[in-house]
Amino acid sequence: MNLDILKTLNEERSARRAAIVVTDVASGAQRLVKAADVANDPLKDALNKRLRMGKSGMEETPEGRVFMTVHVPPARLVITGAVHISQSLAPMGQLLGYDVTIVDPRTAFASIERFPDVKVIAEWPDVALPPLGIDRYTAFVALTHDPKIDDPALLHALSHDCFYIGALGSKKTHGRRVARLKDKGLTDADIARIHAPIGLDINAISPAEIAVAIIGQITDRLHASEETA
Repeated sequence: MNLDILKTLNEERSARRAAIVVTDVASGAQRLVKAADVANDPLKDALNKRLRMGKSGMEETPEGRVFMTVHVPPARLVITGAVHISQSLAPMGQLLGYDVTIVDPRTAFASIERFPDVKVIAEWPDVALPPLGIDRYTAFVALTHDPKIDDPALLHALSHDCFYIGALGSKKTHGRRVARLKDKGLTDADIARIHAPIGLDINAISPAEIAVAIIGQITDRLHASEETA
């Protein structure tokens, strides 16, 4: 890889932007395609497929046989609410390779003792979330059931291109949440991005089962095609 490509690639990775190095197998020639430029690239279909998969691989293209080396930021899982569900969800997320962060201003819940191996920020969402740099590689989950915590957290998440946003609560609870968020100026399209009730419909009851349902739904959205995302 030449130095110009390496420099640009490092810049994109530092900014948590995806990029793909395309190598012509026959000639060895390489070029870098930034995620923002994929739509205008002659190999956009293959590039989009590789970005969705997040995996490198060989592709047969009109330009010949190429190897696409995919560089995507590590996925993040941001959870508001250091609750029982989070105690199961956080290690599940870590097992799947997510960079997990829990945000909860309630220090009785947000403690190292309850989450010994997880980054925990005992601050209100309006303080804790902006520095995290939430982006399209972030899954965001609101679990506190407290509007003073969940509502501003959801507002922040909805202002960014998270690939997944979910919120705990019954249909009745979510109905009240929708009314509050609309009062804050959100549209039906904005609110439709929230998965609520959260998680796959697997009749989950216990906190651990609910965590399984949530991580299953996050996984589904992570690998969804552009047409269904």
